Amino acid sequence: MLAVVLGICLTACSQSAKKQENQDMKKTLVAYFSATGTTKAAAERIAKEVDGDLFEIQPETPYTDADLDWRDSTSRSTLEMKDLSSRPAIKQVTLDLTPYDTVYVGFPIWWYTAPTIINTFLETYDFAGKTVCPFATSGSSSIDKACQDLKAAYPDIKWGEGRLMNQ
Repeated sequence: MLAVVLGICLTACSQSAKKQENQDMKKTLVAYFSATGTTKAAAERIAKEVDGDLFEIQPETPYTDADLDWRDSTSRSTLEMKDLSSRPAIKQVTLDLTPYDTVYVGFPIWWYTAPTIINTFLETYDFAGKTVCPFATSGSSSIDKACQDLKAAYPDIKWGEGRLMNQ
């Protein structure tokens, strides 16, 4: 009888330990694209808040001030945003999403939506089984259209609530 009771206790403790181990293994990634540093600061705040790892989405060719001049109809950012099939190359950095359950994806709002480099990032990695939570920075726009556009473009991703991270 003592052996049966001991066996039950050990089994229960083992299951409890496995459940705790699975909870401990859950990790959060905060991936962000920041052209001027504003979104980087927001990403750092979120990473600290959720005890997450940081990953910078870097363009293969960095953006210059001239590239970011939204008033110039021939600037790189304007041309990319006029062509929503544009997929600016990102630096080839190996990123293993396996240990992450939640991935925050941050960006500045460009033309009321996410920059097309975010599409490059979302199409480069496998987000199956992950919850992706967008966050953005903007001088005057909301994140609503960006969230709608991302959800429409990537319906297989499990999306969390979007968050605007202005100061």
